[in-house]
Amino acid sequence: MRYYISDLHFFHKALNDKMDVRGFDDVEEMNEYMINQWNKKVKKRDEVVVLGDFSWGNAKETTEVIQRLNGKIFLIRGNHDRFLDEKNFDVSMFGWVKDYAELNDNRRKVVLSHYPIAFYNGQYRKDELGKPKTYMLHGHIHNTQDRDDLDAFIDFMATRKHISIGNELENVPCQIINCFCQDSDYEPLTLDEWIELDEERKIRRRKTE
Repeated sequence: MRYYISDLHFFHKALNDKMDVRGFDDVEEMNEYMINQWNKKVKKRDEVVVLGDFSWGNAKETTEVIQRLNGKIFLIRGNHDRFLDEKNFDVSMFGWVKDYAELNDNRRKVVLSHYPIAFYNGQYRKDELGKPKTYMLHGHIHNTQDRDDLDAFIDFMATRKHISIGNELENVPCQIINCFCQDSDYEPLTLDEWIELDEERKIRRRKTE
């Protein structure tokens, strides 16, 4: 099984009372909760793709966390993953570390980047039932003004039309999903679970408009 998650920010104590306002008493409580949530879902043979900002800690601290997490971890590098630059960090603890990647997930392409990509490779591809064949998964954006702006862009794209290969006028696909860890209560999710959660979030958002 393959899971995805982003912006865990292990050891980033400021996120408990700023920006995310995660509400844990201290960074130790936050780390333990996230480790428990991860290991409740992920088994030893599973894969987890982290879409950046895995850890605010140093090489030693981050290594200790990785050793406690189930599954094989693959990392899309985030702007706060500074531990990767420390000489004493063993990068081979990850399956790979990349700035960008494209994977196949149950006959669908998954475009992976820490930062959202507005127009991504394979965006217009659909299967024989007209369902999207490509999803853009990202992180970086927490519950901030940036997220409101990205939501507005996605809603705008839903109103746009393009001429398909069959010369039919169709909606422009825009399957951009933020795998922000707080949305899943710090639990890695499968692609289908993220798709479902994203749809539920869109419904809730539009009800408040």
